[in-house]
Amino acid sequence: MPGGTPLRRATRPDFRFLRHSLRREYHARDALSALELGRFPTWEKHAPAILKCDAEPHTNLPHLTSVPSENQAPLRVAAISFLNPAPLMYSFEHTQQLAGRYTLEYMVPSQCAANLLAGRADLGLIPIAALTPELAIVPGCVIASLDHVRSILLIVKAPHTLATVKTMAADTASRSSVAYSQVLFRHFFGTDPAVIPTPADVAAMLAQADSALVIGDAALLALENREVIESAVGPCTWLDVAHEWRSLTGLPWVAAVWAVRPEAVADPARLVADLNRSRELGMEHIDAIVEAWTPRIALSATSIRSYLTENIHYTLDDECAQAIQLFRRLAAETGTLPELPQLRFL
Repeated sequence: MPGGTPLRRATRPDFRFLRHSLRREYHARDALSALELGRFPTWEKHAPAILKCDAEPHTNLPHLTSVPSENQAPLRVAAISFLNPAPLMYSFEHTQQLAGRYTLEYMVPSQCAANLLAGRADLGLIPIAALTPELAIVPGCVIASLDHVRSILLIVKAPHTLATVKTMAADTASRSSVAYSQVLFRHFFGTDPAVIPTPADVAAMLAQADSALVIGDAALLALENREVIESAVGPCTWLDVAHEWRSLTGLPWVAAVWAVRPEAVADPARLVADLNRSRELGMEHIDAIVEAWTPRIALSATSIRSYLTENIHYTLDDECAQAIQLFRRLAAETGTLPELPQLRFL
């Protein structure tokens, strides 16, 4: 790895041991309390407020309400309006195919998880760090990356390496990504940098810390302005967190999944079909999505298109499921997140 300790590619983990018998009590009310307090209950010393929103949402979108069908009330969906889930949301936002079955309300990711746990929503697109035993993953869809994601960067200021970093300035919009970084530092490098919450200004972040964690639009823009940034702060090592995770584990980096309260779903097969069809339509209409998003963020249409089609992976396959299991196990072992004994699927 440039600028750091050489990494060896890990062999594929044996996941049979994940279904162990030791299960820790972890109830929805505890998780909700943790979300509201910005921490998790079991590891107060280390746990970051990982569920803070990853960016401010676009608030000019309508609250979409469908007419209920005769036989079933519509599912309440906690939705987010960011760039990377746009293909997953296509049917909800651009067609009438789901009319009568869903009611959408846009909110920040932390609210998606909190509303789901509190019963104020039935379905939500939530970070994998927010999964609890009470929630079930809806098969088929995911927000992940098979290698470079571009939108989560760990920038290390020279002469530091990952093994010598003592402080990490974390974008205040990046709390859900802090967990991944802490797992990398704690498990793979045996270090535990102090986290300094900071707005997403790379130069200002590196002026007060050895490294900076930047996500989302800020990370994409930082890559396009790398020379300008280094002229201000000096040479840096630029690490793509998803790529580092892939190099170390051999598995995809996974950000979020559709999660549901199972008792709220009368027709699981219909829900799975609706969400997967929405993803398929979104991928078929990438040009329309790019056109809609180009005025919203300071990125070119070419950059947005390549990000959605080359950097983000939207199909929840076996490797992604294994990656979620491994991340949650390592996060528990390092005191980053509570234990999640096993994944629950709808």
